[in-house]
Amino acid sequence: MISRTPPMGFNTWNTFGEDINESVIKETADAMVKKGLLEAGYNYLVIDDCWSERERDPVTCRIIPDHIKFPNGMKAVSDYVHSKGLKFGMYSCAGTRTCADYPGSFDHEFLDAETFAEYGADFLKYDYCYRPAHHHGDLLYRKMGMALKACGREILFSACNWGCDDVHKWIRSTGAHMYRSTGDINDSFVSMKDICFSQIENLAFSAPGCFNDIDMLTIGMYGKGNVGSTGCDDTDYKTQFAVWCMYSAPLMLGGDIRTFSDKTLALVTNKDLIRINQDEEARTAFVTQSCIDRDSNGENIYSASRDKKKVFVKLLSDNEIAVLFANFDDKERKIEFFFEDAGIPAASGYGLDMREVFTGEKLGVKKEFMTRVIPAHDCECFICRLSK
Repeated sequence: MISRTPPMGFNTWNTFGEDINESVIKETADAMVKKGLLEAGYNYLVIDDCWSERERDPVTCRIIPDHIKFPNGMKAVSDYVHSKGLKFGMYSCAGTRTCADYPGSFDHEFLDAETFAEYGADFLKYDYCYRPAHHHGDLLYRKMGMALKACGREILFSACNWGCDDVHKWIRSTGAHMYRSTGDINDSFVSMKDICFSQIENLAFSAPGCFNDIDMLTIGMYGKGNVGSTGCDDTDYKTQFAVWCMYSAPLMLGGDIRTFSDKTLALVTNKDLIRINQDEEARTAFVTQSCIDRDSNGENIYSASRDKKKVFVKLLSDNEIAVLFANFDDKERKIEFFFEDAGIPAASGYGLDMREVFTGEKLGVKKEFMTRVIPAHDCECFICRLSK
């Protein structure tokens, strides 16, 4: 049965793009197990675009694997991935061609779903390029949703239409288990911040069974790979991972797992952050902070900087609460948190007993109002309990 918490795994696109082959997939599968990622919950290994021949088989009309990249066929690759205790993921597109100009699944949905099932696929990422203009997204994704229902195998349906067509309003009805709500990420702090901010108003549309997918993580890429850009540092990646966890977003790694450093591994296997992401109630965060700056006389002023610092609150099971202070500015900022904004008025007598998840620091019980001074691009994340 497909889990009702956000999917976790690895997707080839960010690092490898079209440079995928049987060896790369096997080496990645080995690394996911050896480096403890499977044990931490990352169980899907997904092959993205560019895996097939440029045209369908002229006799069977099936999409067929590239005979040079995958000389033993896709079933052999799937079997290897499964032998490691992992789940195997494939890629196709709702249009006539994929985004990299390989055969898409338009009008071949049931045949392709049957093919993926024969390969032993457990996951299908379904993109949105080259679609006929008169076909709307809800119909295209509904057709593949039905095809997957008919294929005889349980396959997680990852809809990837980049947030087009008000997807959050109808995607759950197609049978999708997760849906891309943004354009493609690149390996920069600006890209990560823009994606984070773009979905604040849509967080409530994510829930068990169909999660808001804000794209693959770029953690550990440092400017390398297929999505290029300036690259990020470890502080940037720390904030990225914390935000994805607070959003209950799928955690699909995109960096080259084979070369992950100990620091990168420590971040993406942080048990508290994964617990926040994988909480059984699968609630998403809400933004509570009311940022204020002060002028030279100490008077309160409102400024554009308030859009660069956020406080996210997420209700967890077992009466726990997660709180994230995130500074998206390029300089250090003081971030204010009014407990009233989170539904904890001073008159209640309650506060939050707070423990920071990166350092383990225990703050004790805080009430009514608090501030944290957060360096540029950095964050602090707390697991809390209501307490008097």
